[in-house]
Amino acid sequence: MCEKDDFEEFARRDRGLTRRKFGLMALGASLAAAMPRLLRAAATTGTDVEIKTPAGTADAYFVHPAEGRHPAVLIWPDIFGLRPAFKDMATRLAESGYAVLVVNPFYRSHRAPTAAERADMSNPAVRDALMTLKGSLNADTALVDAKAFVGFLDQQAAVDTKRKIGAAGYCMGGPLVLRTAAAVPERIGAAATFHGGGLATDKPDSPHLLIPGMKAQFLIAIAENDDAKEPAAKDLLRDAFAKAKLPAEIEVYAGTKHGWCPTDSRVYDRDQAEKAWGRMLALFGRALSA
Repeated sequence: MCEKDDFEEFARRDRGLTRRKFGLMALGASLAAAMPRLLRAAATTGTDVEIKTPAGTADAYFVHPAEGRHPAVLIWPDIFGLRPAFKDMATRLAESGYAVLVVNPFYRSHRAPTAAERADMSNPAVRDALMTLKGSLNADTALVDAKAFVGFLDQQAAVDTKRKIGAAGYCMGGPLVLRTAAAVPERIGAAATFHGGGLATDKPDSPHLLIPGMKAQFLIAIAENDDAKEPAAKDLLRDAFAKAKLPAEIEVYAGTKHGWCPTDSRVYDRDQAEKAWGRMLALFGRALSA
């Protein structure tokens, strides 16, 4: 899930685009940008922020309902980083009553944006640059960042610190969600991953091995083509969550390709993305309500 072969598959698909297909995809992306909104969505306030961490200054976007205190959510983006699509997704979540922080995971190297708009993974230079950024992150950086970002949220007036925090991650952000839940178990009460890569591997630092130290309820939304490549991963996750006695909804989303959830993705699947979004809201509603 979300390793080098996934990016090569993206590149292969990109090379096969015709002018007509590209035009249709561009139209689809523009329509997807107008994500469904609540009929009675909360008015929100959002701003770019800087967060001091032991490793430097992280740039991020913080958005929350204009009034009151609310449960917080930390969002880890995919390999393309902090960008308008994720700010829009964070705003949509804030409209449902959450104080949301979406971060630039690559702040040690570059401020956002860390990838060009509609970055072309068929370009070896682009692919190599993004993989280098991804390779700069590890279990140690995740621990430092999780504690710093959760600490930032707990200092905000818009955050209700009496409630647990949620975490959500996409693609390479999936493992970061698990590491966050393990790094700050007393604060993370709900966690969701979408087409997460490398959640359960045979490596000694596999994120799923941290599950016994977590206290969060989970949603694991898996792309169908990721599952085809690593069919055993979901079973390893189910077994680990069961042994830890943690509630976990683990589902393969039919017909989806790796990367189907962000609205600016080349493989965005609106119907299945909306289903996954609804399951996330249901999880957060249960786990972060008190």
